[in-house]
Amino acid sequence: MTDKQTNTYEGLFLFPQATAANLQAAVDHLTDLLKRAEAEVISLRKWDERRLAYEIKGNKRGVYFLVYFRADPTRVADLERGCNLSEQLLRSLITRADHIPAEEIEAADGRAQLADEIRLHDSDEGSDRSGRSGSSASGGDQRGGETQGREGERQAQAVGAAPEAATESPEKPAEA
Repeated sequence: MTDKQTNTYEGLFLFPQATAANLQAAVDHLTDLLKRAEAEVISLRKWDERRLAYEIKGNKRGVYFLVYFRADPTRVADLERGCNLSEQLLRSLITRADHIPAEEIEAADGRAQLADEIRLHDSDEGSDRSGRSGSSASGGDQRGGETQGREGERQAQAVGAAPEAATESPEKPAEA
């Protein structure tokens, strides 16, 4: 039994916006879920924080995490069950990612940027505990020069994100 079959999967996990205040807890929760399913994490990153197309459990905004991992196909059902039972997750979507090149998966790894964002947020909390209400320290700057894959956008729409055009591209101002 040393030759177990493993497949590559792409998971998009949606957390409530309140998670932005404690990203490390969300990352720990995700890694715990994946560890219980005996999955090997290839790539993990905070994908985006966006307005949802509709309210999910009273949340109008959410934080998405994109994870690529290898797992035994028989364990994926356990992972999906764990996600559905999780009180911290709003939604999750897991699909096969065997069609995505390994270079693209490895390039999507954002653990270093995520660790920097967590450190930055923790240092901001320590030095500035006054009057910050409802605003996220990261906003939309996480994406920087990174490109968002079409698969991730489709998955985001499947788990409740607003259409891309409604959230990202500003309308042209009317000419007078």
